[in-house]
Amino acid sequence: MNYTNTITINPDIRFGKPCIIGTRIAVQDILGWLAAGMSVQEICEDFPELTEASVQAALGYAADKERRIVVAL
Repeated sequence: MNYTNTITINPDIRFGKPCIIGTRIAVQDILGWLAAGMSVQEICEDFPELTEASVQAALGYAADKERRIVVAL
């Protein structure tokens, strides 16, 4: 998945954590909500600035980051 059009890292927003472009919602926020049992639909209802595609982009970013950590070891 190409998340580069959805995820940005800006040191002036959320201390440089990866966020959804145009929001202050961090990838870690989305992952935490999913881990807590929220569905993609519930997240999008609670945060209308998010779409299903942006939630999927957050998952793609996290998976890619994990893959890079494993490869680096």
